[in-house]
This record gives sequence, C-alpha cells and structure tokens, in this order.
Amino acid sequence: MYDVLIIGGGAAGMTAAIYASRKKLNTLVLEHEKGGQTALQPEIWNYPGYTDLNGAKLLDVFRKQATDFGAEVRSFVAEKIQLEKNEEDKEFFILENKDGEKIKAKSVILAMGAKPRKLGVPGEEEFSNKGVTYCATCDAPLFSGKDVVVVGAGNTALDAAMQLTKYADKIYILVRGEVKGDPITYEKLKKESKVEFVFNAETKEIKGDQFVTSLIYKDKESNEDKELKVSGVFVSIGSIPNTDFLGDFCEKNQFGQIVINPRTNATSKAGIFAAGDVTDIEERQAVIAAGEGAKAALQCYKWLKSNH
Repeated sequence: MYDVLIIGGGAAGMTAAIYASRKKLNTLVLEHEKGGQTALQPEIWNYPGYTDLNGAKLLDVFRKQATDFGAEVRSFVAEKIQLEKNEEDKEFFILENKDGEKIKAKSVILAMGAKPRKLGVPGEEEFSNKGVTYCATCDAPLFSGKDVVVVGAGNTALDAAMQLTKYADKIYILVRGEVKGDPITYEKLKKESKVEFVFNAETKEIKGDQFVTSLIYKDKESNEDKELKVSGVFVSIGSIPNTDFLGDFCEKNQFGQIVINPRTNATSKAGIFAAGDVTDIEERQAVIAAGEGAKAALQCYKWLKSNH
C-alpha cells in the first residue's frame, strides 16, 4: 500500500514525486512514456534556471531528484481504477493494468499528460509512419533533402518547423486561421528562405502510394482545393488528454480534461488530485506543469494527514 501513486512521468508527475517524497510519503510513479511530451522537446530556453537544454535532459534532472528523495519509478500502463475500503473503513485506490496486476494506494495524483490530436482526414491513418508523423523531434532527420508540410499554428507547429529547417529542403506551414505560437519563433521562421507560410488553409486529404506524395488543402479565400507535393506531413494541431481509462471516475470537461480546483488541484473524487496537461488549466508549458505538480503533491500530503 503506497501513500501516493503518481500516474505520469513528465514535468508534472516528476515534480509531484519530488515534493511527495520530500514529505516522506511512500511514493510510486507509474509512467507509460519516459519524460512525457516535455522529453520530446529538442530545445528549452524558457525554463527558469536552465539555458540551451533539451527536454529529455531536463526530465532526467527531475527524475534523479525524485529518486534521490526516495520515490520509486516504474513502467505501468493503468487500464482501470477503482475505490475500495479496508477493515477500518478507510478508502483506498486500486490501479490495474491489462495483465491484471494491481497496485494499491491511499491517494492518487493524475499527471498523464496528453497525446497528439489527429486531423481526421482521408489518408492520415493509411500513411501514418509512412510520411505522416506527429513528432518532429523523432522523425525530422528522416526527411533530409525532402519537401514537407507542417499543419498547425501553435508553438508545437512552429517548433516542428524550426527543427525541420536543419533537414528538409522546403517546409510549408499550413495555418487555418492565425499564428498562435511565440512571436519570436514566428519571426525567425519568416526569415528562413526554405519556409513558406500558407494561410487560410484547411487540410482535406493526404495522398500517396506506398508513402506520402502530396497533401490536398482548401484555400478558404478562393474556395479552391490545392495540392502540395510533399514527402512528409507533420501534424501539429494540439493534444488530447490521456484520460480514457478513467471513464467517469472523476469529473472531466467537454474536452476530456480533468476538472480540478485551481487552488488545491483536487478532483471531484476525494483523494484524487491532478496536475499538468491532463487538467483543465489554461496554459500548456513545462514550467506550469511542474508548478501544478508541486501544488498537487503538497495538497495531497495535507489530505493524507487529515484522512489517514
């Protein structure tokens, strides 16, 4: 029986582990992918105290701190969560994976992060990993000397395009409305000769034979369908929270994000806290996720002291 189970090994989860273990709570971090989305970032310039550091190295620092303070970390994909009571009528939680393995805890901090949002257009699934990708950090080098398109207008899309400038010959950036990413990155990309922004563009279809050969988009000004001859499509249109396994165990909003008390990070279920991109907070930044993880752990500690 652990004092707290933290689901997720990203910035929110590992920071929660640091704070929980420093409070001498018996802490276990369950992670599906090491480091979460932050670990995929090739460059991080805006995390206080660090410059010119990539996401994987930053999360390695977090992990070492957490384990040095006594937290355990293991790979475990939760498929089910349930609530039970012990002989003293105290409630506790059970997490179960697909193999039926169960882990018990007095409290839980949900920090599962999010997964890439898909376009939902013809050809996307067919050519997934055959030119369609959701991770520039992982796949940019595969498109050396080729023409590619980045779909999206936020920081994820702009960062993907910046990475691709080191490899691709031509980079189209399809923007449906307006650019929402950081102005500094946007200005840098506008000065890149190999980058071309395509505005008022709505992706319609991805075509290919064995691999991607082109992308069809609708020009919303002319109402015409146009084609870009490309070998790669980098989908960068946001993310979906990893909350499927929860079902209706605790309250979620219309986007599937866990609804929390912004002061305490408590969910609708007593003893369950949540932090980071999996919640309904406004911003999606590593430093914010880390702060939310710290808050969740401190509030979880207070709850445990009052209830166990």
